[in-house]
Amino acid sequence: MLLALILMLGLGINIARLVLEAGPRVQAEDQSVIRLAREFVATIVADLNEAPDPDARLDQIVRDLSRLRHVSITRQDDTAARMPERPEEAGDPRAPAWFVALVHPEQTSVRVPIAIHGKPQSLVITSHPDDEMAEIWDGIVTQLEVGSAIAVALLLVTMLVVGRALAPLQALSQAMTNIEAGFYDVRVEPGGSPELAAICAKLNHLAATLGEAVDGKRQLAERAVSLQDSERKEIARELHDEFGPYLFALRAHAGALTRLSEVDKPDPVALRKHGNAILEQVNALQQFTRRILERLRPVGLAELGLREALGALVRLWSESHPEVEIESSISGALGDTGETADLTIYRIVQEALTNVFRHAGATAVDITIEPAERPAGIYGSRGCALVRIRDNGHGLRPDHRLGRGLNGMRERILALGGTLNINSGDDGVTVEALVPKAVPL
Repeated sequence: MLLALILMLGLGINIARLVLEAGPRVQAEDQSVIRLAREFVATIVADLNEAPDPDARLDQIVRDLSRLRHVSITRQDDTAARMPERPEEAGDPRAPAWFVALVHPEQTSVRVPIAIHGKPQSLVITSHPDDEMAEIWDGIVTQLEVGSAIAVALLLVTMLVVGRALAPLQALSQAMTNIEAGFYDVRVEPGGSPELAAICAKLNHLAATLGEAVDGKRQLAERAVSLQDSERKEIARELHDEFGPYLFALRAHAGALTRLSEVDKPDPVALRKHGNAILEQVNALQQFTRRILERLRPVGLAELGLREALGALVRLWSESHPEVEIESSISGALGDTGETADLTIYRIVQEALTNVFRHAGATAVDITIEPAERPAGIYGSRGCALVRIRDNGHGLRPDHRLGRGLNGMRERILALGGTLNINSGDDGVTVEALVPKAVPL
């Protein structure tokens, strides 16, 4: 509509210009015709008195001049002899009356005095600029018709081009509605302008990425529930297989002590034997409880901090495997990472060391924890800790599949918004994790 209004305004301004220029144009043409006709008549009638019959000669001159297109000539003293105005030719275009009244409301007439045998007379020259006004009017009509046709054609072409260019907008709107409703398999056929085609492609990629993210989130939740159930089953099995026998043994020895107490003179050796057995069972129960608690949560992590807890873990492995050299380095610029991140870092190091001593056959392990350069736009304002465990073992087999421990670690890190990468080669395995720090309150 805006384009149509602009085209109509331009056409109206052009027509108004032609109308405003019509008056001066007709006036100039009128004066030019009168001047030429007057000079022409003055030249012809100069030798009129020398003619055998001046009156007949004058009438003949008037009749001949009546064939001129833009003027009419009459004798002022003889109205009967005045020649009628030139009739309009059939089919000759004429301007409408309102246009004539606007452009040339009054006719222009001049008198040319003449004398025949001393008797004064005059010829009246009257201009008739009808042809000029008809020509101007025809130009205006032509301009209006051609301009309107061009404006309509341009408007239709513009509507067609713009309509085709914006055609994907409806599909884009519907696709966004479907994505909002959770239908991530929706796709939009790229079309329209190059910009809209690029937007369609980006929306398709966004829908696919969201679908993969939601599916990954669902799989992660299922995996987390499965791992949680597996962990509970394993703890339940250990409690049943180890805690139960210890309790049974304690109950047996306690029953034996009770029976010995009922005799008058109990055997000191038997009492000592059952007492020592009870102490051994209690000590075993304490160690078993410590192992269970260590699996559930590292002892001393909250009290001593990440640095001391990792130091204790490394010393424990070094004492049990003195043939393997373990180097650990925690950057002083790491700062406070938060309780959740501390536990995640500890579990990563613990799981990686367990795999090294079980499968790698390595002689050296290097542990590095330092602040990370976080990729822009992924973690926002949160800092990250980079955890790297590198060994010099024989690496992973090509068909190796990650165990439950590393899979659990990967899913835990992904849930926190981090990443876990495992690179294997002939020179060993490198476990590299990017763990986001806790959000500061």
